[in-house]
Amino acid sequence: MIDYQTYCQIRHLFSQKQLSLRQIARELKLGFHTVRKWARRESYQRAAIPKRLSKLDPFKGDIIRLLEQHDYSAQQIFQQLKELGYQGRSSILRAFVSEVRPKQRAAFLTLHFEPGQCAQVDWGCAGSVPVGSTHRRLSFFIMVLAYSRKMYLEFTLAETLEHFLDCHLHAFEYFGGVVRDVWVDNCKVAVLSRASGLVVFNPRYLDFANHYGFQIRACGVGQPQEKGRVENGVAYVKRNFLNGLELSDFKIVNPAARHWLDTVANVRVHGQTQKTPQELFAQEKLKPLHPLAYEAAIVESIRINSQFRFKVDANRYSVPCQYASSKLTLKRFPDRLVVYDQDKLVAEHVRRYDRNQDYELPDHVEPLLLHRKKAREQKLFLRFLALCPKAPDYYQQLEQRRLNPKHHVQKIVALSELYGIDAVARALEDAFTYQAFSSEYIANLLQQRQHPPEEPGALHLTRQQDLLELELPAPDLSLYDTKNFPDPSANP
Repeated sequence: MIDYQTYCQIRHLFSQKQLSLRQIARELKLGFHTVRKWARRESYQRAAIPKRLSKLDPFKGDIIRLLEQHDYSAQQIFQQLKELGYQGRSSILRAFVSEVRPKQRAAFLTLHFEPGQCAQVDWGCAGSVPVGSTHRRLSFFIMVLAYSRKMYLEFTLAETLEHFLDCHLHAFEYFGGVVRDVWVDNCKVAVLSRASGLVVFNPRYLDFANHYGFQIRACGVGQPQEKGRVENGVAYVKRNFLNGLELSDFKIVNPAARHWLDTVANVRVHGQTQKTPQELFAQEKLKPLHPLAYEAAIVESIRINSQFRFKVDANRYSVPCQYASSKLTLKRFPDRLVVYDQDKLVAEHVRRYDRNQDYELPDHVEPLLLHRKKAREQKLFLRFLALCPKAPDYYQQLEQRRLNPKHHVQKIVALSELYGIDAVARALEDAFTYQAFSSEYIANLLQQRQHPPEEPGALHLTRQQDLLELELPAPDLSLYDTKNFPDPSANP
């Protein structure tokens, strides 16, 4: 018998390497018949372990006959078999008796409920669903009215207390009233502990129950049959609604579930009552809902980090920047997150179920950006004033004559980095003298002083062809003849 590793080597050499059976036998140093046996097998199978004979084998028929006659204990049967010649141990006998003894199945009473008396609740799991860049566990909440079997179904991305209470509220709104008792199992959102038969309920769940006027009933530990109606409801959802359903987007799951409730689950003929849940629901006697809805939120104190963020469900959310490194109060709803500074509302976010994402509201960071902008402008203005003694007066004139004096200040400071502080200071003093107030004028002065224009020189023509050939008429000198001028000594 070869081991699994040798089988894999044979299959690889035979299928992948295309070696012959004799080549494989030489390669692995195995017999030819062994290689031929395993090369064509599609899977590895261990050799069957031969069944060992037991001293109890001749007496097994007697044991079964004795158990059919009476519910003997294993010790009583052992004593009778010893009289028949059994020489084995009692441990082998006890194991065989435990195996063949007829199993006694537990019997449970059928519980009957009055209309409006009881509802049973439970969680179920539906795998996972994509949410953003990650996947989240998909849970579903079921509440079943014990009398009519009408059910409410809601899918959630968590099974925390705020989701538990919110689903209760939605179920009561769907039914249009409240039952007298709600039966739950021992989930932590409902039952905190059991000590000496005393059940300690979650105080928030108790407060919720007092608000709507129902009693909480906890089933026994390991006794799911006590809330068999909702257990059957969980199985029914899985084999009917979820069977074959492709969960590609959480947003469409609950609308589809509501449609299924109204068109399938609550209008089917129930196997036990032989009536539809909707038909029997007309006989339910529910108490009216409280006029004020219960605030199904978890309240907790949180510490804001230096980047004015807090973390929920592996995501980061912002608060106004002035609350960085402070302690605030968070109300965690299933669909939103609300932050307070004592009684003052600080921030409100839509609750997200993606992971490792950062959600920042523009209003939260705007004061910080404005403060930084003012700080930069103040620093720039101080650099401008330090350029020369005339700088304050020059800025005063800029404010009076220009619509955007800060823009001119920024340009002039930038010029000081390019041309130097001394050059800009001289240009400012000259510009003030000439009453020219703008960054463009300062830039002109600096440009001219750094690159002064060249003085124009005499024109020298070195080539004959560059000479100008001009023909000028001879001057008329007769104009200067003295005969044409009167004698100044003659009297008129």
